[in-house]
Amino acid sequence: MKSTLVIKRGRDGYYIGQLKELPAVFTQGLSIDEVKENIADVLEMYLEDLRECYNPQGEMLEEAEMVF
Repeated sequence: MKSTLVIKRGRDGYYIGQLKELPAVFTQGLSIDEVKENIADVLEMYLEDLRECYNPQGEMLEEAEMVF
């Protein structure tokens, strides 16, 4: 899954990063590198939360891990 990280400079010296495709995934940092590191952590937490809330209707035919 590819995503676009939009980074803006805040007024207080922080950089603010948000994923364009998933606006609920955002973070801040004192440098662009810190924002990139933080957004990866936030995305992981966001996806974990989605997995915990996932409740498929119907029969699960197969479950497999895939690495992209």
